[in-house]
Amino acid sequence: MNLRDRLRSGLVIPAHPLALDADRKLDERRQRALTRYYLAAGAGGIAVGVHTTQFAIHDPGVGLLRPVLELAYEEAQPRGVVTIAGVCGERKQAVTEAELARSLGYDAALLSLGALQSAPEQELLEHCRAIGSVIPIIGFYLQPAVGGRVLPLSFWCRFAEIPEVVAIKVAPFSRYQTLDVVRAVAESGRADEIALYTGNDDNIVIDLLTHFDFGGRRARFAGGLLGQWAVWTRHAASTLARLKHSAATSDALTLAHQLTDANAAIFDSAHEFRGCVPGIHEILRRQGLLAGRWCLDPAGDLSPDQSEEIDRVCRIYPHLRAADEQLVAENLDTWLR
Repeated sequence: MNLRDRLRSGLVIPAHPLALDADRKLDERRQRALTRYYLAAGAGGIAVGVHTTQFAIHDPGVGLLRPVLELAYEEAQPRGVVTIAGVCGERKQAVTEAELARSLGYDAALLSLGALQSAPEQELLEHCRAIGSVIPIIGFYLQPAVGGRVLPLSFWCRFAEIPEVVAIKVAPFSRYQTLDVVRAVAESGRADEIALYTGNDDNIVIDLLTHFDFGGRRARFAGGLLGQWAVWTRHAASTLARLKHSAATSDALTLAHQLTDANAAIFDSAHEFRGCVPGIHEILRRQGLLAGRWCLDPAGDLSPDQSEEIDRVCRIYPHLRAADEQLVAENLDTWLR
């Protein structure tokens, strides 16, 4: 099955976190364990070097981009899952990162445009085409609260015309902006070529349930490429399997609000997502996959009351975490070898 068909089949793709030790150095053993967990939990792909991995790894002074990409690929490649590398920065940096990803064997690049905040639309498209000449690209509508920019319908209509586009991660956390991307793909005539992946961690189930119809031009989300799916990944895999062919039942809609409530705690929506990455780390720490919540930025930690909110959602929604906690308990020692 080629890359487009694999993405169109609908996959669970966790946005891979970064495992650090108490000195904020790469913890290679736990970094590998995370990848092993995702594969065992049913992920069909992994995305590395993205927001959840911390964009700071792209800084040459940090020096972590290559080793982190290499570790993930070494674990994932034998399993045949889709491997996606985050690519960011202005043209020179982005091309260099795309070339690195291609040289390591990655299938595609998830292209962030956050570094081009003031660039006009034509420049953005030229930038995308330049990366597409190196490696297949996945568009990335990243919400402005964590470094993205608002991108108009006209951009997405033209982006969908780029031959090397294989998918788009739609993560503006806005229904209006989400509709812009879905409409652009539906009206492009390439809905059977460009896979739509929800990155709207606040609206996962609704995105996956919805059949979009723009006057006969149809599209729907195939799967998810999500920070939220970096935790409770086995539950995510079983949820996606159920939703692929189901209607919007009352049970599915109940799950939708429960998962959004849990995400609000983990992603720290109350404080404009400042505790998003530490929140993900905290869940993984509680399971034993990470030794701590450490981020590359020493100031990166949970917001006030966030730990209590995470306690709350873990307590009242045990079904979101039970299968994963059992999986980790049974396999953690093996994954850490």
